Amino acid sequence: MKQISVIGVGYVGLVTSACFSDLGNRVVALDIDADRISGLIDGKLPIYEPGLEELVARNVVANRLSFTTSYPEALAVADFVFIAVGTPSGVDGEADLQHVRSAAISIAKAMTKPVIVINKSTVPVGTGDWVAEIIRSHQPKPIDFSVVSNPEFLREGAAIGDFMNPSRIVLGSLDREAADRVAQLHFSLRSPIVICDLRTAEMIKYASNALLATKISFINEIANICEALGADVKEVAAGMGYDPRIGHSFLDAGLGFGGSCFPKDVMALAFMAEEQGRDSQLLQAVLDINTGQRLQIIEKTDQLLGGLKGKVIGLLGLTFKPNTDDLRDAPALEIAQRLIDRGAKVRAYDPVAMPRASELMPDIIMADDPYQLAEGCDAIIVCTEWNEFKQLDLERLRDTLKQPIVVDGRNIYDPDQMRQLGFRYRGMGRGYGRTQLAAQGEALERITGR
Repeated sequence: MKQISVIGVGYVGLVTSACFSDLGNRVVALDIDADRISGLIDGKLPIYEPGLEELVARNVVANRLSFTTSYPEALAVADFVFIAVGTPSGVDGEADLQHVRSAAISIAKAMTKPVIVINKSTVPVGTGDWVAEIIRSHQPKPIDFSVVSNPEFLREGAAIGDFMNPSRIVLGSLDREAADRVAQLHFSLRSPIVICDLRTAEMIKYASNALLATKISFINEIANICEALGADVKEVAAGMGYDPRIGHSFLDAGLGFGGSCFPKDVMALAFMAEEQGRDSQLLQAVLDINTGQRLQIIEKTDQLLGGLKGKVIGLLGLTFKPNTDDLRDAPALEIAQRLIDRGAKVRAYDPVAMPRASELMPDIIMADDPYQLAEGCDAIIVCTEWNEFKQLDLERLRDTLKQPIVVDGRNIYDPDQMRQLGFRYRGMGRGYGRTQLAAQGEALERITGR
């Protein structure tokens, strides 16, 4: 049984703590937020993640997982200390490392024996060296330690499965023995393990997220062209995805990416490039396209309604993706604010995130279910592709709306079915639909001149 401490009990830290304890290790999870720790001790999780509540409860009962606000307690017997704190975006897009710095200083002051410090947080290239220097300079007396970079690749909503069945484990260190010891923690997962230097490991994380974000912005750019030419981006993406060089993942056109990773990681990588005098034109284009998708949904709604002032708009979904309660950089919140700024009244329904959303945006009226949401609404905008939205009684939804208008920001409905049911429907890059082939023919005539 290995002795592990995890600093931070957010999405990454709590999942890491629960999963390592479920693998048979003794884990102490630490956070300086006393309310969070008190809630965890009482069995209340600070986040929503499918399966996590049961996993935490099982390992607490088995005495493999405990929680504390005390660094000396967390480090008393630890051989491995994971730093899993937040690294939000700073003013210029740079990663804010104040929480990493604070954790490193506290580790330095509390350690009483040699440990391996593992950066799990997404941090700029060079942070591993910086953390080592912070620990070294704040130790009351010299104690051996090593720093390893172990970036996480967890998807919110599927984090437990991603931890237990990883595509790869990336470990970076200047101390090969330390990297090998951390690798041993992951052997039971039977995953490919990449061992490299600190800076390369840190770069792998940023490059991975930037490429995935680029795929999303690319397919959204294609969606906009499809819409202009009368093609259906869903079928285009399906046809593209069968090419093994491309694949089907991250080719879902819609409102773009949000959450705590892609936006801040792309901005941070662009900032790092610019700091070194390197061009980040592609990365900036990825961000610009992403912002444009959110603005586009406003314009679609405006066109269908003939103006937004005084209209009542319902938002289906608030989180940046399904199966999470995370509202960080959620497209729905920006869309809601822009609608309000243009004189609309906004209502919303989300399966899990409404309490948090009400605190962030008290002007949004929350509904108990999608049908109550539709009552009196001039239009519905689909912002999150929760499964329950895919199986709605569409005839009931149509009859409840003031106007049968649906703007589908996630392309979860079939355009032809929606039109046959009497909806005025707009998706993202869905072309004109098979019921409007004549319009496609006119567009072709304009393009070819025939």
